[in-house]
Parts: sequence; C-alpha cells; structure tokens
Amino acid sequence: MIGGSEDDKAHVHSRTVDIGTVGLDTRSIHDVVKSAAVERAIQSQEFGGSAYDLGNAEAGDAAAAPNGQHCACSRIVANPCESQQTMSETSTTDLRYFKHYLAALRPHQWLKNVLVFFPGLAAHKFDWPTLLSSMEAFVCFSFVASGVYVVNDLLDIRADRVHPRKRYRPFASRSIPATHGTWIALGLIVPGGFIAMFIGQGFFLVMASYLLATTAYSLHFKRHIVIDICILAGLYTIRIVAGGIATSVPISVLLIAFSMFFFLSLAAVKRQGELVDSAGRGCLQADGRGYHVNDLQIISMIAVAAGYVSVLVMTYYVNSPAVAELYPHPQMLWGVCAVLLYWITRMVMMAHRGYMHDDPVIYAAKDRISQACLAIILVFVAAGMLV
Repeated sequence: MIGGSEDDKAHVHSRTVDIGTVGLDTRSIHDVVKSAAVERAIQSQEFGGSAYDLGNAEAGDAAAAPNGQHCACSRIVANPCESQQTMSETSTTDLRYFKHYLAALRPHQWLKNVLVFFPGLAAHKFDWPTLLSSMEAFVCFSFVASGVYVVNDLLDIRADRVHPRKRYRPFASRSIPATHGTWIALGLIVPGGFIAMFIGQGFFLVMASYLLATTAYSLHFKRHIVIDICILAGLYTIRIVAGGIATSVPISVLLIAFSMFFFLSLAAVKRQGELVDSAGRGCLQADGRGYHVNDLQIISMIAVAAGYVSVLVMTYYVNSPAVAELYPHPQMLWGVCAVLLYWITRMVMMAHRGYMHDDPVIYAAKDRISQACLAIILVFVAAGMLV
C-alpha cells in the first residue's frame, strides 16, 4: 500500500499481520485479491497451520494457486524480492520440497517389508547369501509398495482432502502437484520389476501377483466389506511367501495359516480404528470404505477371533517336529504365545478407545508397551535356542 492516500494508509494500519518480513492487512487483501495461497498463508500464521499448508503458499508452487497458476500476491507474501533471495533460503525451500516427495513414498510403511526376512530367520539360516537375498527382496518390495501408495493417494485425493489427518498428505495438501504422481509411481514400480526379475522368475511372479492384488484393492475392493480385510491379510502373507522364494527356504503350512489369521486380525483392527474415528466425528460411515458405524461390534469380534485363532495356530507350530529340531528348548516358545495373546487383546482395546489413529503396524512401532512385548518375545526365542 505504499504511495496510497492517507485514508488508505489509515485503513491498512487498522490491522496488520506480519508474514515473514511483509506487513499485510487481511481486510484489504480480500478487497484487492482473492488469492487462495495468501489466505492459506494467513491462516497458517494465525491459526497454526501445518507444514503442508505453509508449503502451499511458497512462491513457485503452482498447485497452491487457483487453476494451478502462479499467483503474484503469493510471491509477494512468500518472497517479496526474488532477486535478493539468499542461498540458504533456496536450500531451505529445496529441502522442504524434498521432504514432501519423500513423504509421498511413505517410507515408514517399509517396516511391513521386514516380513521378507521372516522365513530365513524362522529356519535359522543366518548365512550371508540368505541375508543378501532377503535384502534384495526388501528393496524390491519397498520400491513397488511405495509406487502403489502413490497411486492409492492419487485415487483417494478427494476423500483425503476432507479427512482430519489425511488432508495433510502431500498430494491432498497440494504440496506436490497431482500430475507428478503418475511419474513418481512409474519411477518406482518399473525399477522394482527389474529387481524382481533379477532375483528370479518365481519371485517376479509373486511380485506381479502382489502388484495386481494391491492395485485391485485400491481401485475397487477397498470399498467392499470383508473382502477388503481378507486382501490386506493376503498382502502381508505374500511378503512372507516372497521371502521364502527369494531365499529358497520352504515355508510350512502352519506359518502361512498363522500369518493369514494374525494379519486378518490387524486388518480388522485397522477398520475398527477408522470406524471409531468416524463415530467420534459424527460420521455414519468410514471415509471411502463400505463399513458403517453400526458394524463396529462385528469388526471388533473379527479382530479378536482372528487374533486368538492365530495364537492357537502358533501353539500347534510350537509342538511341531520342525520346531523340536530347531530349538533345544521348544517349551520356551509357549511364552511367545502368551505375549501374543496379551498384545492382540490390548490392540483391540486401544482401537476401541479411539487411540488407533494409524496403521496398527505403525502404531505398534511407536507404542512403548508393544516394543516391550517384542523384547520379551525375543527373550523367549533366545531362551529356546540356548543349548
């Protein structure tokens, strides 16, 4: 407002909000320009917006302006003098965009791919070739799974934008243009396919099955009750099967049965947490899912029943001849069954009370009690291996 009349200046000074180094009158902004980027920047400063919201107001972010065009007022707010931008400011901006792209890959979800190591560990094969093959399988799954997550975010972008937490995802928050998503997905899935072919034909077929199943889930089946959690349980189990194929380790039927029931329980807990969250927000249906709030009791029963059946299968595994050959003291593994029984019951209770805001696996990785349960399980396993 430099160079305006005295009336204009008096109007401007009536309320000034300091954004960076520039003072702006919020009432005058609405009169001069209807810029979505400026409004988001002001809301972020006044009401504590997220990092994604602030990133949307950066100069040069086409997705932050209407119709994807750069907004001149956005440039005034974010960077009043581009020619005087310092090297540190440029580095900070580049780092922010890098974090957005990294977040789109969901690297925290790579924790699930650790399951490819399970067949080798269960068979007590700790040699270098087995470890190397498991690492290759882990990298392959990380590439393909991240590509699928990007596709899933693009498909759910509208639903995510009205979700209280998912709206901060990079594509939903417009921190990354949606047009970049297709190239990111291809840049991840294609290299993953080459790695799968390098590991072996059998592993490549399993990876193709995984990609087909998870794509079908994202496009269609996640909106249908029951079959969605069955597919999620199968996607976890495929990782174990792929690990066995990559390392040439035979997988027992009991291990497959335990995996299916155990991860069916976790998938049901995930849906349980979503329904509890929807009920708390006054919604009658989970966002983008086929479940209603009235289904909460049934989903909870599925979570408990499947989890308890997995523990029952574990008891049969503990008494199997294969375990007797691997463990000098197989009776110590009964402690693992007891800990699993407690942990599954507690996870269902946490979801019932509304504490399960994340994926159950991610929640368990952050939960202190779940970490303690894992430590106790490792102690029982080590005790069973001692001669």
